Amino acid sequence: MALSASLLQLQPSSQKKKTAVSRSWVLLDHHGKPTVLDADKHAIMRLVKIHARDLRILDPLLSYPSTIFGRDKVIVLNLEHIKAIITADEVFLRDPTDDDVVPIVEELRRRLPKVSASREGRGEEETCAQDGEGGDENEFPFEIRALEVLFEAICSFLDARTRELETAAYPALDELTSKISSRNLDRVRKLKCAMTRLTSRVQKIRDELENLLDDDDDMADLYLSRKSTVSSSPTSSSDAPKWLYGSPNTGSRIHKSSRASGTTVQREDDVEELEMLLEANFMQIDGTLNKLATLREYIDDTEDYINIQLDNHRNQLIQLELFISAGTVCMSLYSLVAAIFGMNIPYTWKSPGHEHVFKWVVIFAGMVCASLFLSIVSYARRKGLVGS
Repeated sequence: MALSASLLQLQPSSQKKKTAVSRSWVLLDHHGKPTVLDADKHAIMRLVKIHARDLRILDPLLSYPSTIFGRDKVIVLNLEHIKAIITADEVFLRDPTDDDVVPIVEELRRRLPKVSASREGRGEEETCAQDGEGGDENEFPFEIRALEVLFEAICSFLDARTRELETAAYPALDELTSKISSRNLDRVRKLKCAMTRLTSRVQKIRDELENLLDDDDDMADLYLSRKSTVSSSPTSSSDAPKWLYGSPNTGSRIHKSSRASGTTVQREDDVEELEMLLEANFMQIDGTLNKLATLREYIDDTEDYINIQLDNHRNQLIQLELFISAGTVCMSLYSLVAAIFGMNIPYTWKSPGHEHVFKWVVIFAGMVCASLFLSIVSYARRKGLVGS
């Protein structure tokens, strides 16, 4: 087998010193058996016959958005931390030692092999009934089962991140509502930034699934087993060695024309099965997006409440400033009387026998200043400048 020979050639490379970029891949066959590879881009291109422009999407150093597309013989899938290449009977998954990728590898090992032994314990009537209804024809092909596992993994991953964000965000928002402080504000700010980034990631996955659901041809391109059956015909086998020099879209156009000339019922049934799978994952990712939207609304409501509280405190400070300013004006008038009496100017009431004049002047000046202060406050309340 050519693939086994290639694997043997790749084994010595695992002894080399690893570079800054991880070259580790895990290969899972149709039996779910994993094989760890230490391969560079050229080795992967030879193994799966993929173009460099498509493999570049899986480069961790390049920030490509989430992408799912089917080529002539492979499906390239880049969903967050899941970077995979799916063929008709193999799955290549990058960075298998990553903590988020290890559960995906275990799930692929469990679900990729076809379950045929489960029928042995059933009765003959049930078995005959299944055979009459289609039996194995209703089973998904290998690449669709692999896509199902990867889609469920990314949806579960994003939903788990959303639940963690909700667990941290709601108590922080309630605490900020009860007590406005720099610590609580900074905590909510960080949570809001994390929510914005997570919303963008979930929205991108949702848009990618929606684009697939809206195009039957794109969904049909994901059926590699059917395309390999078409390419195994004598007319198409002669074009097989030209994969390296042709355009990545050439094979897709050839198979689209082949599908158009083939039976329509089988194509519609296949697309319908994949559509049901994508629709289930689309609903799950849409539910996650709705949770984030609800959290955003709660954050916006909390911000509005905080702004109302701050506006109320600001209005109270303005009222206090008005009272202080009015009192300052009144006290300045009262100080004017003291300044006049402090001048070295001879007055008749300073002569002996007129000491009572000073007392009445002080009392009268105090009454005038107090009445002026009360007049300013009553005018401000009448105009609605201060609260009642």
